[in-house]
Amino acid sequence: MKSRWFSWVVLAAIVLSGLSVFAPSGITNHASAQETPDKIRLDYAYYNPSSLVLKKFGWLEEDLAADGVEIEWVLSAGSNKANEYLRSDAIDFGSTAGAAALLAKANGSEIQTVYIFSKPEWAALVVPKDSPITSVDQLKGKKIAATKGTDPYFFLLRSLNSVGLSATDVEIINLQHADGKAALERGDVDAWAGLDPFMAQTEIESGSTLLYRNIDFNSYGFLNARQAFIEKYPEAVTRVLTQYERARVWIQENPDEAAQILADEAKLSLEVAKKELVERTVLTESPIPGAVQTAVLTEIIPIFIAENQLQPGADAEKALAELFAPQFIQAIVDSQSAATPTS
Repeated sequence: MKSRWFSWVVLAAIVLSGLSVFAPSGITNHASAQETPDKIRLDYAYYNPSSLVLKKFGWLEEDLAADGVEIEWVLSAGSNKANEYLRSDAIDFGSTAGAAALLAKANGSEIQTVYIFSKPEWAALVVPKDSPITSVDQLKGKKIAATKGTDPYFFLLRSLNSVGLSATDVEIINLQHADGKAALERGDVDAWAGLDPFMAQTEIESGSTLLYRNIDFNSYGFLNARQAFIEKYPEAVTRVLTQYERARVWIQENPDEAAQILADEAKLSLEVAKKELVERTVLTESPIPGAVQTAVLTEIIPIFIAENQLQPGADAEKALAELFAPQFIQAIVDSQSAATPTS
C-alpha cells in the first residue's frame, strides 16, 4: 500500500509540474500564478462508484488540506439533478450520463466533460413480477415511469424508437429514479425505465424483471465540470482527477470492499451492490473522453430532435464538438505510463 501511495504522489507531482503543456486552448497557465479555490464542490452519486470511494476515504480532503481548500460533497439523485446543480453553480463537478451531459450542453449549460468514470449498463426497461408484457412493442398505450433528462429516459426513447414507437405512443410519468421504482412495485405504472442500484434492488427483492436490455443504448458515465471553474482553476481540475483515477484503480483492485461502500452509502444489501458494481459496471476502459463517446452520442442526437428535447436554436452537433476537455486526464494517463517501469 505504501508503494502504491508513493506512486500516486509521484504521479501528481509529474502532472502538476507539467500542467502548462496541457492547458485548455486560449488559457495562459503558469502554475506559480494559478489561483486556488477556497472550496471545491463535488457531487457523489450511487451510480458513480468512484465518487463514493473518494468521499469515504477523504483523499481529496487529504491532498488539498495543506492549501486550505475545503471539499464539499452534494448528493445527486440522478443526472437531471447533477445538471441542475451545475447550471445553478451549486457544484463544480457533477456526475451524469453522457446523453444528459450533451443535452444540457446543447441547451445552454456551460459545462465540459473532463473524465469518464465508467461504462455502465445502468439502465434497462423493467416490468413488475408476473407482468404480461414481454416485449417493447407491447408498451404502446402503457404508463411508464422515467426521470426526464437522464440516461434511463433516453434509453426508453431509443427502445421505443427501435420498434417504431415514440414518446407519444406511451404515457411517461416523470418521477425521480427511486420514486419510479416504488411506483412500479405498487402497480401504479406498467413499466419503469430503471437505473441501478434501484433496478438491481427491485430485481432481487421484489422479483421485477428486465423487459429489455441493451448496453449500447447506455451512454457512458461522465464527470462534468463548469467551464468557468476549468478556466480559472486548471490545477485544481488535475488534482481532482488524479484522485478520481486513484479511486478507479482502487475499486478494480478491491471490488468486494467497493461494493460494501456502495451498500453502506446507498443503504443496499451487499447482493444488490455487487450486482450493480461487479456485474453491470465496467471500469477498465479508458477514462479519457473522446471518439468512443462521440460515436455513442452521435447516435442519440436524432432522438433529441425527434422527441423535441432541444430548445429553440440549440445545436447538438456543435455542443458535442465542444463538450470534451480531455487534456487533464490525458496528462495524468500519459504521466502514469511514463512513470511505470517497463520489463
